[in-house]
Amino acid sequence: MVELLAPAGNFISLRAVLENGADAVYFGLDDYNMRANAKNFSLNDLSEVSKIASEYGAKTYLCTNIILNERLASELESNLEKISESEIDGLILSDIGLIEDTVSHGLEAHVSVQENVTNSYTLKTLAKLGAKRAILSRELSLKEITDIAQKSPIETEIFIHGAICMAISGRCFLSYGLYGRSANCGDCLQPCRKNWTLTYEEGDDNVINFSDVEDETFVVAGSDDGSYRTNFFSPKDMCMIEYIPELMKSGVASFKIEGRARSPDYGAMVTGIYRQAIDDYVKDPLNYTVKDEWMDELTSVFNRGFDTNFYFNTPFETSEDNQSKYIKKDIGQVVNYYNKVKAAELRIWDDLKLGDKIIIQGQTTGSITHTIDSMQIEGVSVDEVNKGCNVAIAIAQKVRENDFVYKLVERNVDD
Repeated sequence: MVELLAPAGNFISLRAVLENGADAVYFGLDDYNMRANAKNFSLNDLSEVSKIASEYGAKTYLCTNIILNERLASELESNLEKISESEIDGLILSDIGLIEDTVSHGLEAHVSVQENVTNSYTLKTLAKLGAKRAILSRELSLKEITDIAQKSPIETEIFIHGAICMAISGRCFLSYGLYGRSANCGDCLQPCRKNWTLTYEEGDDNVINFSDVEDETFVVAGSDDGSYRTNFFSPKDMCMIEYIPELMKSGVASFKIEGRARSPDYGAMVTGIYRQAIDDYVKDPLNYTVKDEWMDELTSVFNRGFDTNFYFNTPFETSEDNQSKYIKKDIGQVVNYYNKVKAAELRIWDDLKLGDKIIIQGQTTGSITHTIDSMQIEGVSVDEVNKGCNVAIAIAQKVRENDFVYKLVERNVDD
């Protein structure tokens, strides 16, 4: 059975992805991972992370995948004993020099995508060093992945959903060159996502398409000042929900969802959809079908549009900003939850009505998406309520005092 590996940027996200079926979680440690701008976890948090994951029978992988200078490598090596004592299962390493030390402390060594593993020969060498798994390069096709996985002496892992970097396996110097903030040290400011301006010194400026494919979607838009604007550095997000059978047959051990810097509801939604898809295929592979609602749900959370990256061809489509159908509006907080009647009391600072879709998030609750189908004020059923009051809503899943409440508001096309 393939492992579904989900991201956790904080304790709320951790609970959210586990509640939605993650077999394993990966998360960052302050100062040592590729998401320096996410909340991440401290060394003292790791035992609690392990404890929570064990409630779900899930494995835990700690990201230590930045480029390590001598000081950071030494610090990480000195912390391996404490990491091991926390009962974390393994480390995701971008530096093969720490594989032996990691394994000697009873931890699994997983080699990061930053190492750009693209063939079985590298995997054989990593096996000799003691690595248990390697995350394969994002630039490989599905055919290449299948060939490599079937020859590999260790487990292989691939990304199946989420943001894609413009650079080879994430090795990029654009942020560092512009701002002195290194992507390779987890501090990328993502200048590639901005709208860039092109100017031409000579040549035919009527040529505004550089794609060599027939479907001309790589458009450079003309501007009033005579320049051209484009998002050519910013690829669409990867989405492989329509190709679960092909992925399952590849022989890969783990399917990875990108998104440690994204919100808990994103992690919950994406993990839950891929959990359904994988389980449906395992249950009845011959009659497996892709459900239309899966893509509808995936487009409801943050995304830059979807592509299949390098799995089937060279990606050429560019993205802009968030393409999700909804925005998430902060509207209230949970006051109490009544177990006997399965109802939550909310304090709201925005209007709410029957049919509204809300998200409730908390460190123990995780992230729950719920459509309002019953509301009461002082025991009287109501169809809508105004901001500034407390309202009881029927909700079967337990929520907790001080959980955050958000309302999903349909995005204006001009937003």
